[in-house]
Amino acid sequence: MSRRAEPAAGTLLLLGGRSEIGLEVTTRLASGRTVVLAARRSTDLDAQQRRVEQAGADAVHTVEFDANEMDTHAELLSRVAERYGPIGIVVLAFGILGDQARAEDDAQHALDVITTDFLAQVSVLTHASKILRAQGSGDLVVFSSVAGVRVRRANYVYGAAKAGLDGFASGLCDSLHGSGVHLLLVRPGFVIGSMTEGMTPAPMSSTPDQVADGVVAALRTRRATVWIPGTLRPVFFAMRLLPQWLWRRMPR
Repeated sequence: MSRRAEPAAGTLLLLGGRSEIGLEVTTRLASGRTVVLAARRSTDLDAQQRRVEQAGADAVHTVEFDANEMDTHAELLSRVAERYGPIGIVVLAFGILGDQARAEDDAQHALDVITTDFLAQVSVLTHASKILRAQGSGDLVVFSSVAGVRVRRANYVYGAAKAGLDGFASGLCDSLHGSGVHLLLVRPGFVIGSMTEGMTPAPMSSTPDQVADGVVAALRTRRATVWIPGTLRPVFFAMRLLPQWLWRRMPR
């Protein structure tokens, strides 16, 4: 049986302050906390700020954050810790889906997807884990995807970014063992929301609400990895065994 514990005390930093999933996670953990919403155009987060306040946060602040400006990450994280107290939880909820067809012809677009969904995440995780290690406590929430478990032809650029992130976060999780810092790697399937608007939902899809419920439950049982929904785990175990000629025909 998994031991139960509350997520780490301290400020909650949501990187991707407009993210549907990130906000759902944040509202479930906001009560009694200081919350910092980080996003581009941070002066235009009034609706998100009110929502988190209504969820019981002691205070909600906004800060400017551009994931792709990686030379700003260290200073941003240090400033949040200095101004708003020790950081308890960092939720990395920024990312882009990109356009696969465009990325196959436009190398810059492919690089944009890889930069935001992999390189920028590596930068944030490295700086954030350093701060949390020094504190001796804290939770990191990282959103991978089943798209990175075995990369499909239909979305291989996005899938490759998620595969890289998944591997990096798995290794970082092992590196943090015994430090007092906990990393939760989240592997959702297709999530029905603004990011996938207009797309046909895949089997075993979930909503931002369902993803957030799974994340919070996994934080409280100190799990290292959570699949959402859980039925995807055995499905993708089997999918790893499919021959390549069949796999390349798989849809998104």
